[in-house]
Amino acid sequence: MLKIFMHPLTRNLDIDNPETTLFRKQLIQEKALLKKIYGEWYSWISSHVPAGDGRVLELGSGAGFFEEFIPGLITSDVFPCLDIRVVMDGCCMPFADGSLKAIVMVDVFHHLPDAESFLGEAMRCLRPGGKILMVEPWVTSWSSFVYSRLHHEPFDVHATCWSFPRKGPLSCANSALPWIVFERDRVQLQMKHPGLLVESIDIEKPFLYLLSGGVSLRSFMPGSSFKFIRAVESILMPWMRHLGMFARIVLLRT
Repeated sequence: MLKIFMHPLTRNLDIDNPETTLFRKQLIQEKALLKKIYGEWYSWISSHVPAGDGRVLELGSGAGFFEEFIPGLITSDVFPCLDIRVVMDGCCMPFADGSLKAIVMVDVFHHLPDAESFLGEAMRCLRPGGKILMVEPWVTSWSSFVYSRLHHEPFDVHATCWSFPRKGPLSCANSALPWIVFERDRVQLQMKHPGLLVESIDIEKPFLYLLSGGVSLRSFMPGSSFKFIRAVESILMPWMRHLGMFARIVLLRT
């Protein structure tokens, strides 16, 4: 059924092919509603980057345009892409201890095959007071319905560990992973990484991203609808723990 709504640019492409990331970059630029969503996420992340010494690293930069918001941003991805400065694995980062003031990402954490290794590397590379800032899928009643029935990525809320078999860089995923690590298993997180504090989690966007079609489907609403849908979602804020599909997550390196 979803094939009917697939965008022509990505319909027959292998999700793990770097060309798919290139086409997704094009889609984000062309789909007005989707570009506004990414712009809002980038603005929020930028506003929470700590001041002071250190560089800012973005994971999974290939399809986005975050470098327009943070001058000197270190863009990276797991394979060579247009405008990428570093090809690297987030579980083994080529940066000196304490050299980064922030690690930022949008829709990336749930693709990391070994979240434990990533968090360890992030702790090593971040200076005290540094932050991990991310926007990720989140588990709610509404999102569980959408992600398990209307989305192509794996969604396993019952996973017993923070890792999964390494396959392709993008097909390898568990959309429930951010919720598992930062909500369900938060006590375990604090025990494993006592120097990493979950500073805030804000749940949001029950409809906006879905109506934009994301990076795979056709857009269901024009860009001009952004403010109206955003206003509706603001009214629904008290119920986001049941309705939200994404979370803005801030982790502090103490």
